[in-house]
Amino acid sequence: MARYTEAACRQCRREKLKLFLKGDRCYSDKCAFERRGYAPGQHGQARVRKVSDYAIQLREKQKVKRMYGMLEGQFRNYFFHAERIKGVTGESLLRLLECRLDNVIYRLGLANSRNQARQLVRHNHFLVNGKKVNIPSFQIRVNDVIAVKEKSRAVAAITDSLQAAVRRGVPGWLEMDQANFKGTVKALPDREAITMPIQEQLVVELYSK
Repeated sequence: MARYTEAACRQCRREKLKLFLKGDRCYSDKCAFERRGYAPGQHGQARVRKVSDYAIQLREKQKVKRMYGMLEGQFRNYFFHAERIKGVTGESLLRLLECRLDNVIYRLGLANSRNQARQLVRHNHFLVNGKKVNIPSFQIRVNDVIAVKEKSRAVAAITDSLQAAVRRGVPGWLEMDQANFKGTVKALPDREAITMPIQEQLVVELYSK
């Protein structure tokens, strides 16, 4: 599967927002966004120009897409899926993104970033309801139990993440049992549970043109 392989910090600087793509580093003074909060490239500090409505919508879509670590085709498919779900399309889109296995693992504190969570899932470190799942986009449902495999509980990336997870906390729709290396989905996330500054209606407007 194609993936973004360039410097992650460039994406935060381009969106003028911390996307927390590099885990614990984003909380330290080594964060590139803290040192250079302007867009990358030689024109990054140029005079601010008036932007069109389309440009505002595009930037919002790019921000959400980069936040969850997806390329355009996959993100567009999530939007079309959300359109077919009864309810508000924007909220359905965010719920689908939040319920990805890699995102849930990140939210539980079992990985420092979504990118790291994706890699750990690919390497078969997790079980969902007792069964091995190595697909990062696997959709998690209510009452699903995500656990670290017995042989993987000593993996440094996982143990280090659990220690650092206290800073982020675990959202209310999830429940984490650190002692047993497992988490439970208590409910599907509602809009209030997604605290990142996202204006999903702009994404809907962009794709609805």
